[in-house]
Amino acid sequence: MLINFLSDIPAMAIAGDAVDPEQSRRPGTWDVRGIRRFMIVFGLLSTVFDLATFGILLGAFGSDATLFQSAWFIESTLTEIAVLLSLRTARPVWRSRPGRALIIASAVVALVTLALPYVPIAAGALGLAPVPLPVILTLIGLTALYLAANELAKRRFLRDPHELPVPEGPR
Repeated sequence: MLINFLSDIPAMAIAGDAVDPEQSRRPGTWDVRGIRRFMIVFGLLSTVFDLATFGILLGAFGSDATLFQSAWFIESTLTEIAVLLSLRTARPVWRSRPGRALIIASAVVALVTLALPYVPIAAGALGLAPVPLPVILTLIGLTALYLAANELAKRRFLRDPHELPVPEGPR
């Protein structure tokens, strides 16, 4: 529930987010096939990275239950933020500036997520434990790879760089 709560904070900022100008030039239409294809492509991509994370945490780091839970908490929240920032635009993520509220909310949630396992009272209440630096660096690397794969899939998914599977009219 905490992951859902934390990832909802930047998601709420989407309502006031900056929209790329090309997304508001013409009204959009719902494309049910596009939405279905989107769910399949990006759902499978997410699953592949979830499984890779499980494998690395269990195989490479021999994580016990507490380390696994703590690392999964970090990875899951960071990847949710990364995918939110990526999929909010048809442009490459680095070519579209999110609104100020989204940037601030995302940064605060990422920092809180990274800090919680190291705050004894919070960590104890949540069943978290400090995550060793090599694991943290691996999680950050996996998040970066997930963002890159997401961007590649987004580029292939969109036939037209301004096309999204949902209405893209003025907001």
